[in-house]
Amino acid sequence: MPAPLYVSTRGGGDAVPFREALLDGLAPDGGLYVPTEIPVLPDDWASASDRAALGATVLSAWLPEVTDLGALVEDALSFPIPLVSLGDGVHVLELFHGPTLSFKDVGARTMARLMADALQGEEVTILAATSGDTGSAVADGFAGVPGVRVVLLYPKGGVSDVQERQLIVARDGVQALAVEGTFDDCQRLVKAAFAERAPGDRRLSSANSINIGRLLPQMLYTTWALRQLGEPGTVVVPSGNLGNLTAATMAMRAGLPVTGFVAAHNANDGFVRFLDGADAPASASVPTLSNAMDVGVPSNLERLRSLFSDADLRALVHGETVTDHETLAAMRRVHDETGYVADPHTAVGLEAIRRRRADGVSGPMVVLSTAHPAKFPDAVAEATGVTPSAPPRLARLREAPTAVDTIPAELDALRRYI
Repeated sequence: MPAPLYVSTRGGGDAVPFREALLDGLAPDGGLYVPTEIPVLPDDWASASDRAALGATVLSAWLPEVTDLGALVEDALSFPIPLVSLGDGVHVLELFHGPTLSFKDVGARTMARLMADALQGEEVTILAATSGDTGSAVADGFAGVPGVRVVLLYPKGGVSDVQERQLIVARDGVQALAVEGTFDDCQRLVKAAFAERAPGDRRLSSANSINIGRLLPQMLYTTWALRQLGEPGTVVVPSGNLGNLTAATMAMRAGLPVTGFVAAHNANDGFVRFLDGADAPASASVPTLSNAMDVGVPSNLERLRSLFSDADLRALVHGETVTDHETLAAMRRVHDETGYVADPHTAVGLEAIRRRRADGVSGPMVVLSTAHPAKFPDAVAEATGVTPSAPPRLARLREAPTAVDTIPAELDALRRYI
């Protein structure tokens, strides 16, 4: 089967191969790249012996031009991704055992290696907006990659102390920028920078889930979860920019036996209201305990609406909104009942499961767990009375040198760094 091509969600331009979509980040008309067709998951996907074999099996139909894909995935995902059972058919896929203790290590590290394979002597500047964990995963994954320079934007005062320390640690080829605004301001600046690109300018690309090269590896989450589960199940996604949800629905379209999806949101619940029949979200984000999900206008909704009709999307995905008070209560309840310590983002997903069970929904349910609880020690201690121990690599951050500049939420200020 030939490799799929990629087109803009907005219909402009020609279909392009993966390499061009990866290096461009955004399509020239400002849209997001989506595949012209969804490759079919091989019949033997569940027999893969490990994550590297599974990754090669799942991604080979999407990326036949990448040589030695199994070794690439094995190098990127050199950390455990366990599926933890909490009883009553509830499972947590712990995606936070990578270098930056965030699920985003999976996509960012794989994408960095795909980018290195694709550059072929070119140079590129990666622009990435982050509401918490994307930036540190991108910085860690891309640092020192030949030909790659990274510029990270994050909302000043809008991430936890631990997250900020991970973002601003000095790394080869990485510039961190604290933006005086919200995550939506950071995302707006990135999109504006892409929109004004001119021929001959240094190539810009993105490394958050607006880039198809980050999104495709995220399909491995759900595939690995169901591979370990051994049966079909409902996937519960703590949601912000909707990248994980989009990747999971693409895996389902490829043939993965998913029985349903739950999009679990905090107070930034524009997508939940959209699922209930409202217009697409357009409001500014508000700060919450689960800050990596503080997204008012999720970029990947544009992708979802190009892959599904609104009616089909609303039938496929159930949305839940969870307040900070309910998040803390869920962390406390889960710890009291099972001994499990969840970070605030994962707790949003666990509360969504509790509600679905109360509504009579049965069968296995898997939360895509996003971050190590040690990244949110204050919230965990408040909810559970337990202060999570910090892994050594997190403790070492306190002594590491840092490099960060503060800029206003203005395109002129960002231009100086591109």
